[in-house]
Amino acid sequence: MFASHLDKKICTPDVAMVANRNGYGEGLLEAGKNDPRIVALSADLTGSTKTIAFAEAFPERFVQVGIAEQNMASVASGMAAMGKIPFIASYAMFSPGRSWEQVRTTIAYNNANVKIIGAHAGVSVGPDGATHQAIEDIAIMRVIPNMVVIAPCDALEAKKAVHAAAAYEGPVYIRLAREATPVVTTEDSPFVIGKADIFLEKEATHEKTVGIIVTGTLIENALSAGKTLNENGVGASVLHMATIKPLDTEALDAFVTGHDVIVTIEEHQIAGGLGGAIAEYVSGSNPKKVIRIGVDDQFGQSGEPQELIAHYGMDTDSILARINTVLN
Repeated sequence: MFASHLDKKICTPDVAMVANRNGYGEGLLEAGKNDPRIVALSADLTGSTKTIAFAEAFPERFVQVGIAEQNMASVASGMAAMGKIPFIASYAMFSPGRSWEQVRTTIAYNNANVKIIGAHAGVSVGPDGATHQAIEDIAIMRVIPNMVVIAPCDALEAKKAVHAAAAYEGPVYIRLAREATPVVTTEDSPFVIGKADIFLEKEATHEKTVGIIVTGTLIENALSAGKTLNENGVGASVLHMATIKPLDTEALDAFVTGHDVIVTIEEHQIAGGLGGAIAEYVSGSNPKKVIRIGVDDQFGQSGEPQELIAHYGMDTDSILARINTVLN
């Protein structure tokens, strides 16, 4: 049922739990060893963003800019113009949130080879509350020309995304979470910028079919919901879309055609994020009902991570309830 390249412990209590920001730290260090052009900049959050290992290994290639995200974006653009490959990291609420104009004008407008890391995204930041919960970042980044937008599903995929971003010529945004989340992929799971991957294939015997499209660390919630639907008479598939921009339209066309209803899941506002991108594309290519699951025009609030995921309707039970309401 699940794709063969996924971890066999998916949807069990034995699945490994690791924050995908850890994968960024590991990937950055590995990439830095492979390419001396790579430099890292931090806005006084070296430990939280997991840039610390790179900073300790390559102090001459690390710049601590302090709490100055707008300056960090501009400095990185200049370094890229001189042939470096800068990775800039802060909380997503501040970079790209606070530095959006500099990201747009000094990085994307110049097609500068800068990689932007937005950590602590989503409501699962938890007790830090609305001011630190970036649930608008996909929307503000995917609207910028030249910008690639990636939301890795786990730590292993985050590490692969770093390597892919380092090899890619042009600006890239990678969205990361703070909390430990299930590691559903393996070292053998493929990752290519701009390519989606079916993680769960529907059972062909069911009359009703649902196509679930998910991005980021809600992946196991989506897989668990899909598994339960298949066990209860609804054919459900799960398409993992790590790259939100550019969309894998070839995979999306085939996926939409093969299902009666499309459901998108993201730890983000439903306006402007993955759901918005899918609805925009599907409306012009293969019109079909699209149900968007995420935060619905609200700010976040303080609470425990899983408590907040459930409160905003993104846990497995809420996903199933929403899908069943549509089908019945």
